[in-house]
Amino acid sequence: MTERPVSASPVSAPPPRFIGSEIYRRSTYGGRHPLAIPRVSTCIDLCRALGWLPDAVYVDSPRATPKQLARFHDPAYIAAVQRAERQQRLSEEEQLRFNLGRNGNPIYAEVFRRPATACGASILAGELLAEPGVIHSPAGGTHHGRADHASGFCYFNDPVLGILAMLDAGLTRIAYLDIDAHHGDGVQDAFHDDPRVFTLSIHEDARWPMKASGPDEAPAAGSVDDRAGGLARNLPVPAGFNDSEMAFLMEEAVLPMIAGFAPEALVLQCGADGLEEDPLSKLSLSNGALWRVVSQVRALAPRLLVLGGGGYNPWSVGRAWAGVWATLNGFPVPERLPAAAEAVLRGLDWRHSKGRNPPDHWFTTLADPPRDGPLRREVRGLAARVTAP
Repeated sequence: MTERPVSASPVSAPPPRFIGSEIYRRSTYGGRHPLAIPRVSTCIDLCRALGWLPDAVYVDSPRATPKQLARFHDPAYIAAVQRAERQQRLSEEEQLRFNLGRNGNPIYAEVFRRPATACGASILAGELLAEPGVIHSPAGGTHHGRADHASGFCYFNDPVLGILAMLDAGLTRIAYLDIDAHHGDGVQDAFHDDPRVFTLSIHEDARWPMKASGPDEAPAAGSVDDRAGGLARNLPVPAGFNDSEMAFLMEEAVLPMIAGFAPEALVLQCGADGLEEDPLSKLSLSNGALWRVVSQVRALAPRLLVLGGGGYNPWSVGRAWAGVWATLNGFPVPERLPAAAEAVLRGLDWRHSKGRNPPDHWFTTLADPPRDGPLRREVRGLAARVTAP
């Protein structure tokens, strides 16, 4: 069998750890919500079918307690999410106050337990990464969550809680890189004035939740001129953003800026909604572009936490995140998947027009073909502007 190697820089022991949970297998946002698909369970099943996930490196995620969540979130909001799970409803006043049961943030059976489990994983990862190491937690990456309300399918903000756990453990320089198709607004705003945390987001220009400049003429949130309190950078990329352009921005802007910050730890939000097959963006990346980012940032800090994030096509997101785990471990990715892994992918169902007649390679391969393309002037300009003093 011909195999395609996935490069990864060597790191000291312990080997990379994977934090997961079975709660995601049976939980769904319901109906035709974009998150009514299996994602974390697909990634876990693929990794196991490929022999990449032995019990020795798999960690079952704890569930964050209300006290742990209150390190960032308003206790009244936490209580409201718990109440929403118990009662499966909230008053209209509470829905408006907490943005629950509306605006894409439904009240569903595990509306507290599921996001609290993702937060428990990131908090545990932050505690474990008091020492050098590498951790993959694909259930994480809920980067829109606000201290006192839900936002953008995100009820709690696990990246913020994971970073806070690292800071509480004594780290003083943490870099956060977000390559989701949507701006990492919740994380940027949480550390707006904290010189210990450098945030950098690559996202689709004019994609939700981009906001226009206010009356004070401050830069629009997520725009290339938005630097928050100073230690934030943003790269809003055009529709059709391709592998060649991602490689250019990484080499010319992202890697130098992160290296210049000299982080003790790096958190990578590796949302898969920038892939060409995803229905919630107009970007055109292959999963190989995401894996190269993972490989490139591996050596930038002695501690690395790789989270999930967006991703709304079950085949593309499951394949992408399994490949992230392969990259972190240096596992070769087979050109053709073995029968057990193919069975995982053939067992998926997606109630979307793109899921009616899925192409055969969604079942039989892990790696997408490269999606190289032209390096456009506006992308070159982004690199120059974001690195300017």
